[in-house]
Amino acid sequence: MFLARIEGTVVAAVKHATLDGCRFLAAQRLEADGSAAAEPIVVVDWLGAGKADWVIVSTDGDIARAKLGNTTPARMVVVGIVDEVPRNSGKAKE
Repeated sequence: MFLARIEGTVVAAVKHATLDGCRFLAAQRLEADGSAAAEPIVVVDWLGAGKADWVIVSTDGDIARAKLGNTTPARMVVVGIVDEVPRNSGKAKE
């Protein structure tokens, strides 16, 4: 799993039958400090994430297969929408 920021939606003219009705989003994987980690990826979302939302993305295809069927090619799935990311002040707890 990793954190990502939603950059927008992706529209597919043709897609695998198991993905009919699924929503695709462009997501930017994030480093711990919130900076971009790599190239954007496409994720499947059924939770309703919106542009600029931070989300938790699972890379475990079992979640997609449980929801969409065993033959689905999906693997990256939004499993949570982040409300807040606490920032460590860098000070050790006493």
